[in-house]
Amino acid sequence: MTSSPKASLYQHEPDGPGREAIEVLYRIVAAIELSPTVAIHSVDRNGLVRFWNHRCAELFGVSAGEAMGKPLLSLAPRRNAAYFAEVLQSVWDTGSPQAHDWEVGLHDGSTRWMYSAHYPVVRDGEPQQLFCMEVDVTDRVAPNGANGPGPGFQELFALAGDAIVLLQNNVVIDANPAALQLFHCSTKEQLVGRTLPDFAPPTQAEGAPPGEAAQSLADVAGRYEWQYRLPDGSGFWGEVQLTPLMLDHAPMAYATIRDITLRKVSERNLMMAAQVFDNSRDAILVLDRNYKVIAVNRAFSDLMGYASEQIVGKEAPSLRSGVHDEEFYQEIWSYVAVHDHWEGEIWTRRHDGAEFPCWVALTAIRSGSHGLADYIAILSDITDRKRVEEKNRHLAEHDFLTDLPNRVLLLDRLRQALAAARRQHTKVAVMFIDLDRFKAINDGFGHQAGDQVLKETAARLTRCVRGVDTVSRHGGDEFVVVLADIGGVDQAAHVAQTVMQSIIQPVSVSGTELTVSVSIGISIYPSDGGDIDTLTQHADVAMYHAKQDGRNAFRFFSPEMNAHVVQRVQMENNLRQAIANNEFVIEYQPEISCETGQVVGLEALLRWRHPERGMLAPDEFLPVAESSGLIVPIGEWVLQQACEQAARWRDDGHPVCVAVNLSNAQFFHNDLLACVDRALARTGLEARYLDLEITENVIMNADEVTIGAVLALAGRGVQLTIDDFGTGCSNLSFLRQVPLSKLKIDRTLVGEILRDLNDDSIVPAIIAVARGLKLRVIAEGVETEEQLRFLRQHGCDEYQGYYAGKASVNPDLTSPHR
Repeated sequence: MTSSPKASLYQHEPDGPGREAIEVLYRIVAAIELSPTVAIHSVDRNGLVRFWNHRCAELFGVSAGEAMGKPLLSLAPRRNAAYFAEVLQSVWDTGSPQAHDWEVGLHDGSTRWMYSAHYPVVRDGEPQQLFCMEVDVTDRVAPNGANGPGPGFQELFALAGDAIVLLQNNVVIDANPAALQLFHCSTKEQLVGRTLPDFAPPTQAEGAPPGEAAQSLADVAGRYEWQYRLPDGSGFWGEVQLTPLMLDHAPMAYATIRDITLRKVSERNLMMAAQVFDNSRDAILVLDRNYKVIAVNRAFSDLMGYASEQIVGKEAPSLRSGVHDEEFYQEIWSYVAVHDHWEGEIWTRRHDGAEFPCWVALTAIRSGSHGLADYIAILSDITDRKRVEEKNRHLAEHDFLTDLPNRVLLLDRLRQALAAARRQHTKVAVMFIDLDRFKAINDGFGHQAGDQVLKETAARLTRCVRGVDTVSRHGGDEFVVVLADIGGVDQAAHVAQTVMQSIIQPVSVSGTELTVSVSIGISIYPSDGGDIDTLTQHADVAMYHAKQDGRNAFRFFSPEMNAHVVQRVQMENNLRQAIANNEFVIEYQPEISCETGQVVGLEALLRWRHPERGMLAPDEFLPVAESSGLIVPIGEWVLQQACEQAARWRDDGHPVCVAVNLSNAQFFHNDLLACVDRALARTGLEARYLDLEITENVIMNADEVTIGAVLALAGRGVQLTIDDFGTGCSNLSFLRQVPLSKLKIDRTLVGEILRDLNDDSIVPAIIAVARGLKLRVIAEGVETEEQLRFLRQHGCDEYQGYYAGKASVNPDLTSPHR
């Protein structure tokens, strides 16, 4: 699911809610751990310590490692231990916080007064731990007195920095300047005569009304906390030390009030931090500077399978799992030492030994002097995320239909294979495989059948190669195979032969047996190229030649092949320029009546006036035009020009038919009918003066749509001629259904007239077939008087060829021919 560990060493997740949550948790844990004035510890139901912060270690003289798992009272004994136990049990039972002053024994034998606030940490409605925040109040706790103030009380009353009020029957009878300032009073009259509950909100923090709360404390000497609300809307938390005294033989009390608002806010924040720490869904552990565990939360225990007592005081199991090497972990710690933070993916091991991927955010916690104090690590199980990433990566790198590697993954595999071959001085073969005439399957049986053939082809290709090889679908009906670490070309040839034999076996699709062959081109590293682009290009060239040589074959690349392809590409580019530069020329060869010798038609023959090579005949460039698809725009241009010329001849008093050859691409193009309509409409030529010539094989392969276009053309009056008749295989019953006008006897048959007595019967047979189909007959390639005489004797209607004259731009339409 992941590569080498170091690949993810310095990964960082983007900013967003995830990072913000980590920072919040960091601040919370740092607040708990590094609180400079508040000692924070927690205990479980057995009274055993589960958390012990830095201030605890400083105050009680016991380190976190020594404290963890020990009874609290053995570390910080209380003078009234029985009552202390009752208070804790009350918090467990009621879930309500409680605060008291306690005299606590320290490690060195001394005692201090502690203000202790105990809060339950609740999960699922039940207290799980008790967090205690303790503040040393020794300096502020005065012994209760009952004998009245000593000498100088009035002076101390006036000069004290703490607010002091004198009470009689809970009513303020005097207040010192500090009290006036604390209660925002400009004169004593604003305070004297009122009770302290008059300066309280409707309820205290515990929920009791101020009067009831005050009554419960009225007769109790000691220290308590009170929330005040002042007339101007402000307020504060006060720590009240209530001391009874006798003044002028009258029982009174004085209250020393200190503003503890900041401390209460700190306690509240720390309490919230404790709740968040223990209830966080992210696993959190706190480590000391020696990488020993100080504390973990419940999510960590759930994730890793360790109870807190199993790992506190020990080295973190999640960061020393043994899955990665020691150098990997050391790099992490070194990075944090410099940058204070590291995030990344590691593989870790649970307590039961199960390994899983984990995203870790490791942060150094610095003390106020910027010295390193502790570390906080936040862990998230990313197994599901990795699974989704792996699925998405698979989808991005594999073909959706065959599940084979796509081009992206193929290039990566080929890159690796070439790198290994360079190191080991071995060979690599790249095979381009194309299904022969696959389009016919899609057209004849539907794309669903074609998809089944592609999937079966993919499965068979995979079975033909080794596990170290790669089979990829390159798109459409083309596949690429990379044969890594082969011994030589013979091994590649053997695989190609195996592939051909496997693929040609019939594929059953919905009860129909379909057979398909393949053409394969092969290039070899390093002889045919040293880089990916060259090897793939040469394999493609070799595949093209396998198709040109008849298909169902494989060919190895050769420089001669490449030269031919380069020439073909250059020819294609020149053809595009020729269209733009109007370099094409049409010459017209007369079609002569055998009976009268008059010109009855002309065949439009395309020539290319090449700027460098001069005038080129059709056979020098039409194959490239047909294979590249350029024959369609070129053919439309020829049709347009021929119709314009025929219209001019008609206007000059020579109404003759012009014959235009249609290529395979033009004939099967879905724009054929519209193309003819445009040419006739633009030139004003009547349809009867246009003769479209198509070869025998083309018309026999026409589908229903194309035959429909032919019928539509005939319905418009356009003439149709079967060109090169006698060289293909015709179905005469099919020809009866096509509205043809003429049959043109191929020049190869005409050339054999009077040369081979066995062939002399073929031409008369063709003429007889035409007569049976009620078609006229024209013979092309007539070069001698003897050939013409033979044709006349057997009833041929028309002829064309050098005997009648060569093709020219301006043919003679008036002079009679022999």
